Amino acid sequence: MHLLPDSIRARTLSTQELRDAFLLQGLFKADTVTLRHVDLDRVVLGGAVPCCDTLSLAVPASLAAAYFLERRELGVLNIGAPGSVSVDGTKHALKKLDVLYVGRGARDVRFESDSVEQTAKFYLISYPAHASHPTSYIDGASVTGSPIGSAERANARKIAKYIHADGAQSAQLVMGVTQLASGSVWNTMPVHSHFRRTEVYLYFDVPDDGVVVHLMGEPNETRHLIVRNEEVVLSPPWSIHSGCGTSAYTFCWAMGGENRDYTDMQQVAMGDLR
Repeated sequence: MHLLPDSIRARTLSTQELRDAFLLQGLFKADTVTLRHVDLDRVVLGGAVPCCDTLSLAVPASLAAAYFLERRELGVLNIGAPGSVSVDGTKHALKKLDVLYVGRGARDVRFESDSVEQTAKFYLISYPAHASHPTSYIDGASVTGSPIGSAERANARKIAKYIHADGAQSAQLVMGVTQLASGSVWNTMPVHSHFRRTEVYLYFDVPDDGVVVHLMGEPNETRHLIVRNEEVVLSPPWSIHSGCGTSAYTFCWAMGGENRDYTDMQQVAMGDLR
């Protein structure tokens, strides 16, 4: 179990201590399912990269469950080449930016790539579930997304909501993808926090020679993390979450907690940031 410091302790951490606590690296390893169990609303984050083999979603000992989704739900986002996810024998094809929601009670989840030369990369995010909802495939191309921001503020972006109150149903998982327009580099500015939920960001499509400077912390006690491609930032309820990149990039945002209301957030005035 990955334990996070509280807001008071976070004010005193060194750069490396901040990175160790709030940044997850190395989720996407060839022919491996990598899972991290985090004490933020009991979220499990992971990556599955099937190259030569079909990979199965095993249950970690920390869940104390007979199978992974015995008491959980799962969101799967493909950020790589085409592949498929099989749920209890039913195969679902996923191209890049497609999502599969898997409800509580599914026993057998497997991951495959269509090609050995170009592998799928499945990002996994799972929260506890109090109810069962059917497995749902969401075609990324069909989710048009809502434009927000402007080129003048370098934050023109498109927010595509996949799993939410008016989309694929879930017990508590809310999940989507934000793509920045060419020439825009800021996300989630002005900033906000979520008192009743936690949020995690997977940054991807970041160039090899690029970074994202992710802002975190309390509005009057901000800190930052240098983030590279396919790394995840953990955001507790007391923390803002915003980023500025060296070029445009994409990120997956996902939340779990008290509700599924996408608009339940606490806005922070620009003048209150420190």
